[in-house]
Amino acid sequence: MAYPREEIDRVRDSTDLAELAAEVTKVKRSGRSVMAVCPFHQEKTPSLSIDPSRGLWHCFGCGKQGDVFNWIQETHTTDFVGALELLARRAGVTLTEDPKAAQQRSQREELVAATALAVEFYKERLKTGADAGPARAYLRGRDYDGAVVDRFEMGYSPAAWDELSRHLREKGVKDSIMQTAGLASRSSRGTMVDRFRNRIMFPIFDLRGDPVGFGARLLEGDGPKYLNSPETPIYKKSRLLYGLNWSKSEMVRSHRAVVVEGYTDVIALHLAGSPVAVATCGTALGTEHLDLLRRFTETVILAFDADEAGAGAALRGFEMSVPGDLDLRVAFLPEGKDPAELVTAGAMDSLTKALDDAYPLIQFRIERELERFDLSEPEGRGRAVKAAAAVVSQHPDVVVRHEYAVFVSRRTGVDLDVVLRSLDGRASGGNQEQSRPAPPARLSGAAKAEQELLRLLLANDAELRDMEVSADLFSVAEHRTGYEVLAPAIAALAPGEPPNLGSLLREVQEPVGPMLRALAMADRPLPDAKDLVIKLKEGALERRIEDIRHALDDVEPGTETYSARFTELIALEQQRRQIRSGE
Repeated sequence: MAYPREEIDRVRDSTDLAELAAEVTKVKRSGRSVMAVCPFHQEKTPSLSIDPSRGLWHCFGCGKQGDVFNWIQETHTTDFVGALELLARRAGVTLTEDPKAAQQRSQREELVAATALAVEFYKERLKTGADAGPARAYLRGRDYDGAVVDRFEMGYSPAAWDELSRHLREKGVKDSIMQTAGLASRSSRGTMVDRFRNRIMFPIFDLRGDPVGFGARLLEGDGPKYLNSPETPIYKKSRLLYGLNWSKSEMVRSHRAVVVEGYTDVIALHLAGSPVAVATCGTALGTEHLDLLRRFTETVILAFDADEAGAGAALRGFEMSVPGDLDLRVAFLPEGKDPAELVTAGAMDSLTKALDDAYPLIQFRIERELERFDLSEPEGRGRAVKAAAAVVSQHPDVVVRHEYAVFVSRRTGVDLDVVLRSLDGRASGGNQEQSRPAPPARLSGAAKAEQELLRLLLANDAELRDMEVSADLFSVAEHRTGYEVLAPAIAALAPGEPPNLGSLLREVQEPVGPMLRALAMADRPLPDAKDLVIKLKEGALERRIEDIRHALDDVEPGTETYSARFTELIALEQQRRQIRSGE
């Protein structure tokens, strides 16, 4: 799809990158400086720098960087056009789409549009359908009034075989799109059959708020109690959490998320004033779910029933967790009730206390391992220490491992040194501190100076504009290319006016574009332009002098060529002396 450049720039200028980042990660402002926890790699200390005025971001931990459009592409898994259209809607900018491109809407747009039509169909059927009486009664039984139903966009799928399919066809949705979106399938007779029938419908939204699928509860009849959308190009259950679109901002503010088992549990916590709850969409909690949550918070509480099933779920959660970068905790609810039952019973205080008293998941796992052995016998204590060490060794933090070794020693009565030796044997198998990104290659003094000159150009330094600067000052090819990109753009601006890098660098190939963005984000004072240019001019002359000396070695003395190059060498030596003397 093609959109005018001026409209793209208007969208960029209308978007506050810091506000955008705050929707998916923790952002800290200090004066004009904005830092954030990078959502693209595991970290606790913010290393992602944001420049709202330029609309640029750069992570000094993992190296990822870009502009407002790259941010949306990375966080929403979309292409440039999808990012542009999302930000345009957000900023209220109307895009003028190419007529030919308008006929070639992406598959994702068609699938989302069909799912959105289904959401509206189910919502209207719940409100007005004569056959939806039992569904309305079920929801009233949970104390869901009209405002709650509207807030969570709940609906009802009629029991007939093809009512949704016929409705969507009337709206111009192709059968193939219905099938691909998981809304219907084709029967053996070739007719379309709705996937969801006689069910309470819970729409599932992605991070950007687009409807991508459904969770559906059966009211009566045959079939599974809960049925979810099948895997589709827009519905990937391992990358979706029900309620995250509503919870993400509050997670950032409250510094925690709560994972519950069902959709009604999510709704209950939201209605009870704790809008940080999410649930998986018909699958076990996995590493990709945790990757989603760590964008918004460092503390994740798993809230389960206090029974064997709940305990088993918590243990599975530990096995696939990364306990070093997430404070993963377990809260067992009182009286064997789920969050929805506690809220309905007016026991919100009990639920709040259970969440506040949640304790580390790794501690829970250790306790469960120790319970398996008779600690009154030497053999039992030995096996218990070995089992606990297998759990503790998975933690990447050496201090935390030591503290849990102390815990195991106290619980079992085994000497701490013995526990530590058992733990060390486990840890040596590859559970050392998490690896960090490799440091960048060390730059020579000349290369560093060239990058500083590029920083002066990026800042459109007024003093630099009055100096004689050319591509010959750069010895590194990427630096020279960067200069050739920046120089014409700077020349067209008023002194001190920074260039629009989002527009300027969009077509620039790696590694030049990322390098310039990183230099623009560097948080250090600019060098003195005069001293820097003198240093680089001297370096350029020295490179030229060295080239001519090597060339003279291959030329016969006394020839015209030798004489011309020798004369040039003398002139260059004279220039170098003048530069060094400050003439």
